[in-house]
Amino acid sequence: MELKIYWTDYSKNELKKIFSHNKENISTIVATTLILAIEKKTTILKTHPAIGQKEELSKNRIQEFRYLTVKNYKIIYWVNKEKNRIEISDVFDTRRNPIKMKENK
Repeated sequence: MELKIYWTDYSKNELKKIFSHNKENISTIVATTLILAIEKKTTILKTHPAIGQKEELSKNRIQEFRYLTVKNYKIIYWVNKEKNRIEISDVFDTRRNPIKMKENK
């Protein structure tokens, strides 16, 4: 059975920040292309939810967080079996301090 992709409010807000930053500093085309690549990458999770690597910074959490990468961004997600969906919890720029990612959860 195919799972649904669910973007949390936090992850949607992070996508907006990524778009705005790239639009202002590079171009609208680059910003749009990046966001589309991030969104497209998550589609594989519908049929292969365990494809991402386990997120070590979240190993003490109840949920098993995993991640996929697109360029220098981590798409952090977990499988919500009760709701039959993949929950995208964060899109994190790996150039930032990983401690900040841990604080966001």
